[in-house]
Amino acid sequence: MPFDDLRQWIDALDRAGELKHIQTEADPILEIPEITDRVSKSKTGQPGGPALLFENIKNYPGSQLLINQFGSEARMKLALGVNSFDEFANRIRVFMDLKSPQGFLDKLKMLPLLTEAGKFFPKTVPTGPCKEVIKRDNFSLLDFPILQCWPQDGGRFITLPCVTTRDPKSGKRNVGMYRLQVYDARTTGAHWQRQKVAAEHARQRMRAAVEDTSAAVDIMARTSGGQVLADGNHPSGKMEVAVAIGTDPAVTFSAIVPAPPDVEEYLIAGFLRAAPVELVKCETVDLEVPATSEIVLEGYVNLDELRTEGPFGDHTGFYSLEDLYPVFHVTCITHRKDPIYATTIVGKPPMEDAYMGKAVERVFLPLMRLTIPELVDINLPVEGVFHNLMIVSIRKSYPGQARKVMNAIWSLGQAMFTKCIIVVDEDVDVQNIPDVTLKALNHIDPERDIQFTLGPVDSLDHASRLANYGSKMGIDATRKWPTEGFTRPWPDEIVMDAKTKAMVDGKWKALAKELGID
Repeated sequence: MPFDDLRQWIDALDRAGELKHIQTEADPILEIPEITDRVSKSKTGQPGGPALLFENIKNYPGSQLLINQFGSEARMKLALGVNSFDEFANRIRVFMDLKSPQGFLDKLKMLPLLTEAGKFFPKTVPTGPCKEVIKRDNFSLLDFPILQCWPQDGGRFITLPCVTTRDPKSGKRNVGMYRLQVYDARTTGAHWQRQKVAAEHARQRMRAAVEDTSAAVDIMARTSGGQVLADGNHPSGKMEVAVAIGTDPAVTFSAIVPAPPDVEEYLIAGFLRAAPVELVKCETVDLEVPATSEIVLEGYVNLDELRTEGPFGDHTGFYSLEDLYPVFHVTCITHRKDPIYATTIVGKPPMEDAYMGKAVERVFLPLMRLTIPELVDINLPVEGVFHNLMIVSIRKSYPGQARKVMNAIWSLGQAMFTKCIIVVDEDVDVQNIPDVTLKALNHIDPERDIQFTLGPVDSLDHASRLANYGSKMGIDATRKWPTEGFTRPWPDEIVMDAKTKAMVDGKWKALAKELGID
């Protein structure tokens, strides 16, 4: 069932026994993060622990804070309305398989799917719950229980925002999730890394502001965080920004999905909800936000303004270091009466983002198959913090195909940041790490099967030679063929014959009881 807003989602979590109401007083400065970290890593109960609704927040009487809402596989499935992530991937695949119709009958067959897809487009409504309170003056970001997550963090950070910007050329909206460091009552940092869509929107505005092409190229080369350093020839102007906090789970999840460039996140959210997202116009900027958001921040960034952002305890398990990023100036805050502040904490895995990332992995697979059809499955192990390791199985049909797949992955959107790729044959279960380890380490000749390349790397990679630029590694752990220059015999894997296995299967229940094992 779709959830119209965060409150319906909280009620559903409550009914499912997935939510704990915390009455003990807790401080948003370090204490709530420490509690949440312990819960998410608890060895008792289900992996990930329950969602937490803090109802007695130090220095914020009457406020409520939701955290760890997506912090288990069960809750991610509940949020997406599926019983398995494969079911979710199959739903996506149906719409990705809409090919150009070849004839009249093909066109007729497409009509039901196209009609259904039309129901998912967002629609603008006159007003909504996020407009219950409108503050153009006398407002402060510090009125909300914003977390400081780790001791060396640069301050408080808004960690679960849906940040909307608009493409200045096409007019299309983009919704991304970029942390916001709170500097004071009305300004934050805007941590959109240079490869993110919001940063590209800012760069397009810079290009438009600088008529001289060579000057524009020079500006791009001296960019930090998607904005130009203010050291001489730089553009002026603003880019409008709107931030929704506490959206329904489909909208929140869509903000982190690696969507194709031409597919708006609100359309993806509508697909997940099986109902359109209702949007309302902002008060002070020409942007739209989900009508049922708990809190909305409106404002702008100056194209020529940067400020130090960070450090921040990141999902890599290390602090991302200080860097220069745009400054978001808040011009208006609207919110529901008694708004619920939704947030998250990242750090050493597993934490809430691990379960969100595994769901994204399932979304990403059918999208990758559009350009890499030989893909069988992928695994982004939680311990690899998603951009550090991708394990891929393929149907191998020709020599060198594993290397072709590596290069194809490094050309795909956010997958370009993948530091290490391991490619195995289709009969290897990439979700079974012991099996992958056994097969990969047995199958490779390191000098022959490991390749290195240079290119863009994640901004959070503290080991790369330069910020945002470094090396990546691919490992071809497939069986080697004579056509790949391997002429030695390849041994068979040790597997018991089917007859013996069936015979023991028939005795196993009694044997297990006798042996005292499951």
